[in-house]
Amino acid sequence: MTNPLGVHALVWAGDTSPASVTHAVEQTAAAGFDLLEFSLHDSLNLDVAATRAQLEAAGLQVACSRGLAFDADVSSEDTAVVARGETLLHDSLAITAEIGGRHFTGALYSALGKYDRPLSAAGRANVVSVLSGLAKEAQGKGMTLGLEICNRYETNVINTAADALRLADDIGEDNVTIHLDTYHMNIEEDDLVRPVHLVGDRLGYVHIGENHRGYLGSGHLDFTSFFHALHDIRYTGPITFESFSSAVVAQGLSNDLAIWRNLWSDGADLARHARAFMANHLSAVPA
Repeated sequence: MTNPLGVHALVWAGDTSPASVTHAVEQTAAAGFDLLEFSLHDSLNLDVAATRAQLEAAGLQVACSRGLAFDADVSSEDTAVVARGETLLHDSLAITAEIGGRHFTGALYSALGKYDRPLSAAGRANVVSVLSGLAKEAQGKGMTLGLEICNRYETNVINTAADALRLADDIGEDNVTIHLDTYHMNIEEDDLVRPVHLVGDRLGYVHIGENHRGYLGSGHLDFTSFFHALHDIRYTGPITFESFSSAVVAQGLSNDLAIWRNLWSDGADLARHARAFMANHLSAVPA
């Protein structure tokens, strides 16, 4: 299999200022990755033209992700809140396209945070309506949307692969794909194999992260079985390493992501290790 191997920009920098983007691009290329993923939580600071030029010069692919906020949440029943979330999504899709990305993914369906009640039928209908429109726009740009499955403490919309497939079916657009993340799978799924087989050829993006979001292989996740499952379904899409530390990530986002302890301080060493770890697992899978 030939999978683009990626790294999340938050391994390198906590924002998307020009200096941070330059640092992230340079470090990603130096570590041997194929793809750099930007979180668009800080998109107002992103110099779109300069970022695209740097990515192209470095020969890097790019993907973008984001979650929403409680005051801009498309799963809300409040039409004004939904409208703010919809605007953020369309703006973020445009930025992704402008910097050369073909994958726009993440918790596109809700705020990223702990809800105090289950998702309502009206809220779910709003998600379907908004993402159906977003998917149609993405299709016109030759792009895919990814539904990243997050754990129960970060969303009440989709927590398992089965949830995500039902939502994708209701959205009803072929360019809506499923985004699996081993960190979240460890919390919500029975194992790391059956969800991969269940999603099958609808898998469009993968996040690799340890159970504690530290160095790959330092936790208890069964990455051998996970990579074998990816091979089983002949997955050839991006596999992106994601890890967070408040040594890099800004305080507000660190709090949103519940980074209460740091498992690393040297992003370059962490990323080099992750790149080798992923490549080794891919090469070790039997033909």
